Amino acid sequence: MQEKGTISIHTENIFPIIKKFLYSDTEIFLRELVSNAVDATQKIKRLASLGQYNGDLGELRVEVAFDADKKTITISDNGIGMTAEEIKKYINQIAFSGATEFMEKFKEAKDANEIIGRFGLGFYSAFMVADKVEIETLSYQDGATPAHWICDGSTEFEISEGSLEERGTEITLHINAESEEFLSQHRLQEILDKYAKFLPVPIKFGTTKQEEEDGVDDEGKPKYKSVEVDNIINDTNPIWTKAPNELTDEDYLKFYKELYPYSEDPLFWIHLNVDYPFNLTGVLYFPKLKNDFEITRNKIKLYSRQVFITDEVKDIVPEFLMLLHGVIDSPDIPLNVSRSFLQADSNVKKINSYITKKVADKLAELFKADRKGFEEKWGDIGLFVKYGMVSEEKFYDKAKDFVLVTNTAKENFTLNEYKEKVEGVQTDKDGQLVYIYTNDAEKQDAFIQSAGKKGYDVLVMNSPIDNHFISQLEQKLEKTSLKRVDADVADKLIKKDDAPEHVLTEEQSTKIKAIFDKAINKPAYRVELESLNPEELPVTVTMDEFMRRMKDMAAMGGGMSFYGNMPDNYKVIVNGNHKLISRILEGEDETVQAKLAKQAFDLALLSQGLLTGAELTEFVNRSVSLI
Repeated sequence: MQEKGTISIHTENIFPIIKKFLYSDTEIFLRELVSNAVDATQKIKRLASLGQYNGDLGELRVEVAFDADKKTITISDNGIGMTAEEIKKYINQIAFSGATEFMEKFKEAKDANEIIGRFGLGFYSAFMVADKVEIETLSYQDGATPAHWICDGSTEFEISEGSLEERGTEITLHINAESEEFLSQHRLQEILDKYAKFLPVPIKFGTTKQEEEDGVDDEGKPKYKSVEVDNIINDTNPIWTKAPNELTDEDYLKFYKELYPYSEDPLFWIHLNVDYPFNLTGVLYFPKLKNDFEITRNKIKLYSRQVFITDEVKDIVPEFLMLLHGVIDSPDIPLNVSRSFLQADSNVKKINSYITKKVADKLAELFKADRKGFEEKWGDIGLFVKYGMVSEEKFYDKAKDFVLVTNTAKENFTLNEYKEKVEGVQTDKDGQLVYIYTNDAEKQDAFIQSAGKKGYDVLVMNSPIDNHFISQLEQKLEKTSLKRVDADVADKLIKKDDAPEHVLTEEQSTKIKAIFDKAINKPAYRVELESLNPEELPVTVTMDEFMRRMKDMAAMGGGMSFYGNMPDNYKVIVNGNHKLISRILEGEDETVQAKLAKQAFDLALLSQGLLTGAELTEFVNRSVSLI
């Protein structure tokens, strides 16, 4: 048997195009060829189970080897094998059936995965790194003749009788000059660890040394000797392929360390397992997040039938769960995926909804089963939950029963519990319930203490998502608003009917306002006189709740850039009932009045962290002179 021929494509040579447009991602050639080899072993196993192959299966495995001197990489398997006719059909024809379409559309492709996936060019990814590719193969069929195929990267090929004596396929790549980086133990091991670490068939790559017992020494202690064994690079039965009831907590933690060797133990995990209306398995872990580096380094890994695809899972996993770690495996997601495919695919949308539901159910179960343990973890998981509630309506509906709010006394409440706690004291004269919060308890301590004197409770809302979460609560909770504790003086945070009476006459009020306007002399600070509790501060500086919230959201990129560009405007609330105000009115001259007014104003700025630079120096010097 000797035959030469031309691969039937009705266009110019396709190989330079493959090399040029797939060049940025050349390492996937090994993933493609090893995956094909695994498929070949799975097929012979399937035929045996159906009674269509009665020979000895042997130990099914795939082997990767390289020869740096000969500049070759070989991928071999003892799978189904091919006849010469099958090579012509599968390698020469089907692999190129999309070639014409490929030539028309390759310009639109964004990455190698997209090209290979759309045009069935998995095998031909070998030509990204090889000048010449050879196939030696022997079919499982009785009386089959071994076949040898060779192609030099043009459309010319040659088929002759092969030399393989046992069932299977051996593909040899003659590595080109630009790709000699792959003729390295370390580089190949790295690629196999990335793409083949959990393939369902053992992948052998060279050998490794292993210690084993070798009798005992004179003291009766065991002796060891070093033996050379096959280097099997993969775990063929990773935990996501097993039933949860077969696994212990130690199994889940060990697997987590395998995926993310340098990370702290996770808080808990969710085992995914569904076979209708799509197939999906996996394990998702809730990590302890310590810094931004960990967030970007450890990502969810996406597999298809245990072959690694990508860790860019933005369209499969709901965005609020991108901070989770772990593995998702679905044969319903093709091996070679593109972003445009993921966004349009209906299975992906179903998977997204399923994962959202599973995470919500797991959190609800943890909350009900162990409230104390749930509260202890809240510092780590609160961000996930609030982000999920803000971004996914279905998640909000489930999470509203277990989301926690925490007050300055570090007590945790569900939304219903908190309503019951504060509605008696914090309902205003119009029947509106007002929740008061701080985003910086240290900086706003004076305001928190003032609120406490009135019997008000103050929530801590200081996570990056809380601005959005606060707005959502106002939309969802009936007749409820939220105000930051420094948005106004305590007497005015919740409007009641029992406001203290003015002690100043109208003439005195006009005079004190004029003194403060002149002493402050800043357009951004608007002076208002209020009749407040005499125990409150003489002067308080606040920013309107709505305006400050809009500016905070603009700073986070929340689409409020219009507000972000507006100048800061503050309200200067002068407590007309405070004795210092009477003292200012009684001041011997305008200079003394201005000095005391400026001092009271600067103290208010200082408490808000708004007094800096030369103004702070001036305040210190003035304080010394007043002492």
